[in-house]
Amino acid sequence: MKSRPLPLVAAAWLLAGVATAAVPIPAATEKPTIVLVHGAFADASSWNGVIRILEKDGYTVIAAANPLRSVHGDAQEIAGLLGTMRGPVVLVGHSYGGAVISGAANNQTQVKALVFVSAFAPDAGESAAGLSAKFPGSTLGAAIGAPVPLTPSGNDLYIQPAKFRAQFAADVTETRAQLMAAAQRPVTDIALGEPAGEPAWKSIPSWFVYGDHDLNIPPQALAFMAKRAHSRATVVVKGASHVVMLSHPATVAKLIETAAAAS
Repeated sequence: MKSRPLPLVAAAWLLAGVATAAVPIPAATEKPTIVLVHGAFADASSWNGVIRILEKDGYTVIAAANPLRSVHGDAQEIAGLLGTMRGPVVLVGHSYGGAVISGAANNQTQVKALVFVSAFAPDAGESAAGLSAKFPGSTLGAAIGAPVPLTPSGNDLYIQPAKFRAQFAADVTETRAQLMAAAQRPVTDIALGEPAGEPAWKSIPSWFVYGDHDLNIPPQALAFMAKRAHSRATVVVKGASHVVMLSHPATVAKLIETAAAAS
């Protein structure tokens, strides 16, 4: 019998360490389980279009809750989820989630492939902020609103709602972008400036997809990271924004399935 996908709520419980013994874990199947990790200013629902395609094609999918607090801490949370799973896994990250999956996959032998979706793939010592500034083209800094102070230190960062669509999701409808702006989850300035540890992309096969109209991470930076990681296949979507998984879910799902078949 085919195992049922782990509900999003259950995935959140796992990451929070709540009642994990009672949460059903996907059993090993003939296909890898796909674990999707969202990035900053988004949430797990940003994968909905991709999830529908993957599940229709017979994959078990988990869209994990990324805390967006720190690269190391967030990677530990995702690694904890991976540690509860049986069978091969394809780990997929969007944006800041790319740095998280590259840390989470270390020492996780069940992770057979990494897929970076408009995502950072930092080397040891690099940060998301540093990689964004490495090449021209990012306008994110000017779109961020007033920092929200946190206790005991650091700040939460949000994209200003009036600038959200143009900055983050220019190729989705205005109505959808408004909803995304209202529901966006903040990332800390600590997370964006934190140096990454040793990356899993040096030992695990990787695939990349991004849009050539990305205003968060410059396309040149994305191309640089894909080449450096010896990407098995790199898909550049013409006219796509930073949320290529929302505007082109079929393209993203196809690349994930390519990685899954290769693994």
